[in-house]
Amino acid sequence: MKRLVGYFLNGLIFTAPAALTIYVLWWIFTTVDGWLRIPMPGVGFVVTLGLITLIGFLATNFLARRLLQWMDEFLERLPGVRLLYTAIKDVTDAFVGEKRRFGQPVIVTINPAAGAEAIGFLTQDSLAELGMADHVAVYLPFSYSIMGQMLVFPRDRVRHLSAPSAKVMAFVVSGGVSEVGTGKE
Repeated sequence: MKRLVGYFLNGLIFTAPAALTIYVLWWIFTTVDGWLRIPMPGVGFVVTLGLITLIGFLATNFLARRLLQWMDEFLERLPGVRLLYTAIKDVTDAFVGEKRRFGQPVIVTINPAAGAEAIGFLTQDSLAELGMADHVAVYLPFSYSIMGQMLVFPRDRVRHLSAPSAKVMAFVVSGGVSEVGTGKE
């Protein structure tokens, strides 16, 4: 009986991540297809990817970039919409693009006496605007979550890590289970 339970648990460990991934992808595909009301599964998703890529291409064109910049400024001025739009824009900019904020992984000494440290990402190298020139802002992501916490630390308690930021993020979010590695991004 123990052997049978062991086989079941091994099967569950192998099947659960694959099944969950397939389910999430199926949910994304059917949701996007539903928005566009396209009866062929997956076509709406492909069309959406194509439109996003087209907008990215147009954003590199000077005239289209001006139009997108005007639209950006317009959305940032609308009451109510501004709060939501700028929050979403800041989060996406933090992960991708030229203004990426999670590119500097650091280790922070939380409690020197106990040797307790935390891994995070430097998001602001100076807080002089807040009257705290000798402090920095560090984002500490939570394990198994898309959330985290931004904390302020004295600069001398923060050390830069040499590992790639994407691997450090995967390491932290996985609760320390993922391999970090030391290659370049």
